[in-house]
Amino acid sequence: MKIYPVIMAGGSGTRFWPLSRKDRPKQFLPLAGEVPLLAATAARLPPLARADRTYVVCGPQHAAAARRIVPQLPRDNFIVEPCARNTAPCVGLAALHIQAAHPDGIMAMLPADHHIARPEAFRAAISAAAQLAAGGAIATIGVRPSRPETGYGYLKLGPRIPSGRGKPKVVAHRVERFVEKPDVVTAARYLADGHYLWNSGIFAFRADVILEEIRRAMPVLGEQLDAIQETVGTPGYRKALERIYPDCPSISIDYGVMEKSHRIVVIPADFGWSDVGSFAALSDVRATDHLGNLAEGDAVVIDGRNNVVIASRQRPVAVVGCEDIVVVDAGDAVLVCRRDRAQDVRKAVEELQRRGRDEVL
Repeated sequence: MKIYPVIMAGGSGTRFWPLSRKDRPKQFLPLAGEVPLLAATAARLPPLARADRTYVVCGPQHAAAARRIVPQLPRDNFIVEPCARNTAPCVGLAALHIQAAHPDGIMAMLPADHHIARPEAFRAAISAAAQLAAGGAIATIGVRPSRPETGYGYLKLGPRIPSGRGKPKVVAHRVERFVEKPDVVTAARYLADGHYLWNSGIFAFRADVILEEIRRAMPVLGEQLDAIQETVGTPGYRKALERIYPDCPSISIDYGVMEKSHRIVVIPADFGWSDVGSFAALSDVRATDHLGNLAEGDAVVIDGRNNVVIASRQRPVAVVGCEDIVVVDAGDAVLVCRRDRAQDVRKAVEELQRRGRDEVL
C-alpha cells in the first residue's frame, strides 16, 4: 500500500497579520519551530511516504516560495491552482493528478500549517487511516480533546467499526456528525461527554472514492473536474484549468462533501496536534516563562501573565503590568489585541483592505 500525501498550502493566514502577508502566509512562517510550517509538514512524512510521492497544492503567487521551502519534492509534484477556491476544489484537483499517476495509491490530505509534537504517532495514525481508505472508506483523524476548545470544529463518534485484517488493528468509529466551533459551555460539555473529538482536517482516501463522492454531493464541481480530467497530462491542461477552475464553487471539503458522505470513519488519535490557529495558540507550541508569557525578539514583559509579545529586530517592545494580551511588532505594522480576541485579527486585515493599505497586507 503506497501513500501519497497531498499538502494543502493555499491558505492566506490572515489571523497572523502583521507577520503573515499576501506573499508570506502563515504556512511559510516558522511559527512552531525553526523552520516554516510547510517544511515541517513535509519533513515529518518519511519514512511513511517518500518525497517523490509527496505533493503540494498552492497558488501561483506562492509556487516559487513553496518550491524553495521543500526543494526535496520533484517540480512536477507542485499542483498550482490558478486561484484560491477553498478546499473542495483543491482536493478534487489533487485527486485528478493522483489518479492519473498512481491509480491505486492512497491520498492523505494534510494542511500545511499544523504543528505535530509527536511525528511517529502521527505517522501511525495516517498508516491506520490508509488501511481503512484502501477498502473504500474516507478516513479522518480525530484528535482527543484536552480542553474545552472553542476554536476547533468537532466530530461526534458513532458506533465502532470492525478492525479489519490489518496489523496493527485499527480502532475506528463511524462519524455521527460534524459539529461547528462551539461556545465554551458547549465545548466543556463535549469534553465531559467523551464522545467528541477535535476535527483535525486530515483525511485519507482513494482518489476514485473522493471523486465519486464529489460528483454525488457537488454535481456541478464534479462536472468541472471531469472536464479538467480529460486534459491532465496533455498540452491543453493549463489552458483548461485556467478556464474552468475560477468558476468552481468556493467551499470547504467538509461542508461540500464530508458532512454529506456515508463513508466517513474516524480514527481517534493523540499526537500533540495544534492547528496553530492564532497568536493565542503560539504558547501551545513555543516555550513560555513560568508566568505563561511568550516573549520573542527584543521583547520584555514585566509584572505580566499569559501575554504573547513578538518584537522585530528594529526596536524593543516592553509590556508592563498586563495580562492576556497580544503585541506583535513586524517593523512596518503593529498589532495589539486581547488574547481572547486573537481570532478576530482578520477583521483588522479586512479594515486595512477597505482603506486601501495594500502595502502592509
